[in-house]
Amino acid sequence: MSGNTTLFRDQVVIVTGASHGIGAHVATQLAAQGAKLVLAARRAAELEQTAAACRASGAEALVVPTDVTSEAECARLIAAAIAKFGRIDMLVNNAGLGMWSRVDAVHDLTIFERVMNVNYFGAVYCTVHALPHLKLSRGRIVCVSSLAGRTGVPLRSGYAASKHAMAGFFDSLRIELADSGVTVTIVNPGFVGTGTQGRNLGANGAPLGVSPVNAAAVMTPEECARITVAAAAARKREVVMTARGKLGLWLKLFAPGLVDRMTTKAIARGK
Repeated sequence: MSGNTTLFRDQVVIVTGASHGIGAHVATQLAAQGAKLVLAARRAAELEQTAAACRASGAEALVVPTDVTSEAECARLIAAAIAKFGRIDMLVNNAGLGMWSRVDAVHDLTIFERVMNVNYFGAVYCTVHALPHLKLSRGRIVCVSSLAGRTGVPLRSGYAASKHAMAGFFDSLRIELADSGVTVTIVNPGFVGTGTQGRNLGANGAPLGVSPVNAAAVMTPEECARITVAAAAARKREVVMTARGKLGLWLKLFAPGLVDRMTTKAIARGK
């Protein structure tokens, strides 16, 4: 948690992908600081569970079932937040969809479009509709990206492409907003043991059903959320969450082939 554990008191925060994993933990950690939460995801029942956990901390929580691939639903999410609370202080773009397949094994090419629609366009839609309100509050935009948004990763081509797109968009937006008071923070986790990796799309476009990640050997969603909330509080530009990730990005400048081999081994081990 950030040093000031009441920084977000009474701040209105929208969290997408809040039904499970990183998003749910970001929401509950912000709730513990007294934030007012607007929770978005497709699964209403799971959202209600997150909302209940937030309310247990004494926080207000509004549930807005949302498919972020729909611009109209993203606009409705922002409108619901304003109707309930009258302002927006932070948007956490966390909704995500993964894939796990070699490109030459993909049978259903719509997988690339589906992943891009969630990870990239979903963040764009929510941000553009929230931006006028964030300008009024001189607020924060937080994007949960990935190390795959900074370097190519085998078996994750569509996912890496969507996160690269996210990085390009939000790096550009940050510059445009330099004089507005609105800040953009991009966080780049490595593997996180969310327990939902079985939802990654496989070569046939269907969820894998089993997780390729060794959850016991990777970062917990609680820790990832803690780093994310702290980065948001400090209005950091970007955070790379793991020492291996930092080393890899540095090595990529001098020995990109070595980084390719490192990512291949990491994928094979699932950690």
